[in-house]
Amino acid sequence: MRAMQLITAGEPLRLLEVPEPIPGEDEVVIDVAAAGICRSDVHYRSGFPVVGPLPLTLGHEVAGVVSAVGSTVTGSAVGQRVCVHYQVGCGSCPYCDRGFEQFCPQGQMIGNRRPGGFADQILIPARNAIPVPDAVSLDHAAVMMCSSATSLHALRKGRVSPGDTVAVFGVGGLGMSAVQLAFLEGASTVFAIDPNPAKRDQAARFGAEPLDSLNDPAARLKGTVDVALDLVGSAPVMRQCLDSLAPMGRAVAVGLTPDTIPVGPYTDLVTGESELIGASDHLASEIRELLDHAAAGRLVLDDVVEQQIPLEAGIVNGVLDELESFAGSVRTVINP
Repeated sequence: MRAMQLITAGEPLRLLEVPEPIPGEDEVVIDVAAAGICRSDVHYRSGFPVVGPLPLTLGHEVAGVVSAVGSTVTGSAVGQRVCVHYQVGCGSCPYCDRGFEQFCPQGQMIGNRRPGGFADQILIPARNAIPVPDAVSLDHAAVMMCSSATSLHALRKGRVSPGDTVAVFGVGGLGMSAVQLAFLEGASTVFAIDPNPAKRDQAARFGAEPLDSLNDPAARLKGTVDVALDLVGSAPVMRQCLDSLAPMGRAVAVGLTPDTIPVGPYTDLVTGESELIGASDHLASEIRELLDHAAAGRLVLDDVVEQQIPLEAGIVNGVLDELESFAGSVRTVINP
């Protein structure tokens, strides 16, 4: 089968022929119908954070149809439409028992530590295959596996409550879901901060108040925000999140970056009882909530998935190049 692999960090992905996967007793093989391209894939290609071992098939936003099942699998069947919870835990450690697979000591994220979905097929434990309702397209289900799920988890970590003001810094794939989900979590006002006017306009159609990130949004928001999300992964953006907070506000770090920022324990945290919180990935239980929202029309991704492309190296690398320069579509999906 074909697989789009990272061979050497810092170089373009290559499309190679690799052996077709064979399921173990508790595993399933999925014919990939859709694989979203995430900004995290840009980071992985660049070499930060380090992924592997290489070569590695990238792609962690995956949905498709089950094509083979292991001998002990009972919850999945050939022909079933599924999406993939990308955190593969051991299933038995204290973190897995509590539903926090992202902290499993033996855990492997698909497209990061084990083969991902930029391929014709993917092999995963059956417990990671989550049925997709008929009302939800596989393109939408795929991007929900990161962009929507990670946004919901970040909002939950920020403890959004009814009446809160939320600021979403970066309204790409994650941000468009974050705007909608913030309202579903009870926010009364959501600001969408981005340098791209088209993305700001799109966020405004979801009810957000758009702000240009190039016009000092922290000065406009200073002291008014209950929950601020950094979905970009940038020291200056996280600084803006902190500067925008109201008393008892929460700034949530989500985006990937090697940058560091100075934080004054007294000036930034103590005086306003502010919180700086990290949000890592998401939970399987949150994916099921998102699928329910999408099936009921409460989470709309029609205008978020803007582009479908084939599994071709030049085209996929071109999309990654655009994302690296903060250009291109909100979300692009590979249809192998």
